[in-house]
Amino acid sequence: MADWKKQTLGEFLATAATTYAQQEALVIAGRRLTWAELRDNVREVAQGMRALGISRGNHVAVCMGNSLEWVIFFYAAASIGAVTVPVNTRFKAEEMLYCLKQADVKLLFITDRFLKIDFIDMLRGICPAVDRKLPDPGLPLLHTVVVLGKDVPAGALAFADLLSKGATHGEPWPPDVHPDNVLLMQFTSGTTSYPKGVMLSHDNMLRNAAHVAARFHLKAGDRYYSARPFYHVAGTTLSLLAALTTGACLFSSPSFEPEEALATMWSEECTHTSGNDTMFLMMLNHPNFEQYPLKLRNGWVSCGPEVSRKVVERMGMKGLVQAYGLSEASPNVCMSRHDDDLEKRIAGWAHILDDVEVRLVDAETGAVMPAGQSGEIQVRGWSVMQGYYKMPEQTAKTIDAEGWLHTGDLGVMDEDGRLKFMTRIKDVFRVGGENVAPAEVEDVLHKHPKIKQAQVIGVPDPRLVEVPAAYIILMEGATATPGEIIAWGKERLANFRAPRYVQIVDSFEKIGMTGSSKVQKNKLRAQALIDFGLEEMKKT
Repeated sequence: MADWKKQTLGEFLATAATTYAQQEALVIAGRRLTWAELRDNVREVAQGMRALGISRGNHVAVCMGNSLEWVIFFYAAASIGAVTVPVNTRFKAEEMLYCLKQADVKLLFITDRFLKIDFIDMLRGICPAVDRKLPDPGLPLLHTVVVLGKDVPAGALAFADLLSKGATHGEPWPPDVHPDNVLLMQFTSGTTSYPKGVMLSHDNMLRNAAHVAARFHLKAGDRYYSARPFYHVAGTTLSLLAALTTGACLFSSPSFEPEEALATMWSEECTHTSGNDTMFLMMLNHPNFEQYPLKLRNGWVSCGPEVSRKVVERMGMKGLVQAYGLSEASPNVCMSRHDDDLEKRIAGWAHILDDVEVRLVDAETGAVMPAGQSGEIQVRGWSVMQGYYKMPEQTAKTIDAEGWLHTGDLGVMDEDGRLKFMTRIKDVFRVGGENVAPAEVEDVLHKHPKIKQAQVIGVPDPRLVEVPAAYIILMEGATATPGEIIAWGKERLANFRAPRYVQIVDSFEKIGMTGSSKVQKNKLRAQALIDFGLEEMKKT
């Protein structure tokens, strides 16, 4: 996009609210907002936040499922220059505490309950002062909690209270916000024991959104369904902001349920959608799939060729495009063009975004690889993050002195400059679309009083693509069953991180150790396929 002009999210929203005022902007769980209504709601919440002392650069967290309020809060924070910190609703208490503390969150916007989870009870466990008066010694920077729902602790505010404070707040509009200010802090899994807060600017995310929207041919008047959770950058950049930058209407759901997704796309005559292997397989294999004749034309996927072909042939998405990216790149690095060769798109080949540089590098020698030969994908340009929050050493390891982002992913490029993602060089695996770093799970398992050493890998799963499996060495003299360890892990880890399989062993020597005494994860995974009877699901 040679004519790209840097803008803030607030400026994009003002333009959309003027240009498409009475057209629908959002439809979530049957509730609808036009662009003008969305702007007005955002202004009300933004004024309430300013009345509570939130200003440019402050960090505000949001913990709830996809909803109109999630979007309004995100856009309101952006419009006053605050940084939104999405909280994964699948986090357990300790994970939420880490996120709020590491991100220096000043205000938390939280639902009281979601998917049978009592978030207020969880919050009380990590922040007892919410029942009296904030701040709490354990979270000294968190001075305000705003609750969406009826269960409002004594030290928190109801959503209606936020609105009433904003109604009497007379601070002038608009605030001073710049495109290069940080818009979002996305916590992402990595190879270290703890998630890292990826700092993305307004320009990072909005430019990325505009680029990908053009690639999958999204425009004003289109009806785009995406159940990608808003606490993921695929839900913010590639869903919300793609619609914002084009004037399209975004449809979503509090959580993904395959028949609900099919029914919504059918009844609302959606033209576009997006998803990963797991989501599409759940829809395609649903017994009532044929009851919902869809009118899809375009959309983006992160799927293998077999699933991609089914999406084209059975869901009618002839304009399917492939996407590859990572949070540190806002997130998209490359995406197919909707009018590119269909077989190339199905096979996973995608064009690098305009004005973004990509090179493939031999992991051992550092040599830049020519077309047709695989190497680590490295990225440089406007989409690269500003860094990891309060982690300068990790930032320096990820972005080198020349500005190249080292993705840790393996890819190959063709003669025409298309890029194809192959696999992760690192040990990170994906569980139903969620990134899981073995080190994060191992770190929790090592807190078990009977566990001496834990090694975690991803193993195949017919629904989620991969799930965690753990090999455990117990303390001398200790006894425990796999079932006990699985149950212990489920109490302390988000569902997608908790091991589904456990094998107790005496040593890793027979499975395979490197010269530096590290367990060879590839050999461990191969052994896991045998031990857990998963050989028939082995990926080719």
